[in-house]
Amino acid sequence: MAAQRGQRNGVGVTPPAPTAAEITTPIPRITEVPAARERARAIPEAAVARLAVYLRVLSGMQEHGAGTVSSEELAAAAGVNSAKLRKDLSYIGSYGTRGVGYEVTVLIEEIERILGLTRKHSVAVVGIGNLGHALANYGGFPGRGFPVTALFDVDPDLVGVPVGGLPVEHIDDITRVCSEREVSIGVIATPPPAAQAVCDRLVSAGVQCILNFAPVVLQVPDHVEVRKVDLAVELQVLSFHVARRADNAAVLAEANARSANGRAVDGLVVS
Repeated sequence: MAAQRGQRNGVGVTPPAPTAAEITTPIPRITEVPAARERARAIPEAAVARLAVYLRVLSGMQEHGAGTVSSEELAAAAGVNSAKLRKDLSYIGSYGTRGVGYEVTVLIEEIERILGLTRKHSVAVVGIGNLGHALANYGGFPGRGFPVTALFDVDPDLVGVPVGGLPVEHIDDITRVCSEREVSIGVIATPPPAAQAVCDRLVSAGVQCILNFAPVVLQVPDHVEVRKVDLAVELQVLSFHVARRADNAAVLAEANARSANGRAVDGLVVS
């Protein structure tokens, strides 16, 4: 029968010829990226920073025995409005329960997973001056999943001296020590001229995330993430806000003075 796409022969059925739609329809691609990873990629950087704040607040609530928390309570404790908080938490697929709120333990687990805190991290601090000493001795890092496992400096008087329970290694050993201890995050607290060379050593050791306290712009490969912390810049930003508030107060005072003067005529106050 001419209308049939396949005909029987003595052996079996011949395969039907493909239709035009089958020829032109592209074969769907199979993606293997987990949905959680896709959500993480879509989260704005500002929201990521706020998620870290929510995690800190939630951890404190958990320590005090809180089982659930409303969006209003969590927003107030984190210093944001509840609408923004709900938007941020929607990025990780957490919407809470109406009338109940969010389960603290579950929300902590969800945020930790998105922030990558379920993975093992190891931190190296390079530059054991005043700032480096403070970072090496800070007890809050291990409790939040960021144990400091290596310290480096170029000063021979510091090499071998324990700081925060760890002996300081020479800067020439960065590549070997970081590779052996599987350092994933490097902290640069060196003087500006040494920062780029230190960064290059960390990158050669396989470190892909760098927290830079040196006031310089580091040149890194595309796969390396750098976060710059410039305390002077932060102080300048605060200075701007102080100056703006002072200017606004001065403008308001001047406007009030003009308004008062405008009501005074020949020494008499016009009601």
